[in-house]
Amino acid sequence: MILSEQDLTALFVTLKLASVSTLVLLVVGTPLAWWLSKSQWRFKYLIEAIIALPLILPPTVLGFYLLVSIGPNGPIGGLVDALGGAPLAFTFTGLVIGSVFYSMPFVVQPLQNAFSSIGERPLEVAATLRASPMDRFFTIAVPMAKPGFITASVLGFAHTLGEFGVVLMIGGNIPGSTQVVSIAIYDHVEALEYGQAHWLAGSLLVLSFLLLIVVYGANRRYTVAKP
Repeated sequence: MILSEQDLTALFVTLKLASVSTLVLLVVGTPLAWWLSKSQWRFKYLIEAIIALPLILPPTVLGFYLLVSIGPNGPIGGLVDALGGAPLAFTFTGLVIGSVFYSMPFVVQPLQNAFSSIGERPLEVAATLRASPMDRFFTIAVPMAKPGFITASVLGFAHTLGEFGVVLMIGGNIPGSTQVVSIAIYDHVEALEYGQAHWLAGSLLVLSFLLLIVVYGANRRYTVAKP
């Protein structure tokens, strides 16, 4: 039994969603993780708690409040509508927004830990050589935090692959647009189409396993190479 055209489309939407969300998370999460690793603000733990909230919050709860926010009557959705923008709810863009919030801790926390492990000494040495703060970040911090970037990228991508509750609440189940693999599997099981469900579930299982191999392999390689 092979995957149907609708299943292949759902797989493509899932991979596209994971790729776009991971890219957005790296762009947003990198400066946030850097600030968290260096800030001495006494209340920064509140920001860390907000970022970690998706780890314990039921996905449907997060999805519900995001749907209320980006819906046509919500504060974000209403603002977008007033500015003449396209609706966010039940669209691919809405899925990306939900995925970014849902996978945020899986990207920010590894990056924060990687930046914190660098310490101040390498940055201070670079500063004595007249390197600007931007130079120190891109030439010292980013290369030294490479394992953190690999871990953050893979975990963010893999976590997005398995989303269900959040994407269902925000995007619904529109074939070719917002239907992702996890929802397609649920549909097959509901229709007692276990063969198709096995193919899709097996595809995600293999892909997720390979991604974890990349993470552990890269970290082990860095640990062995580190003096």
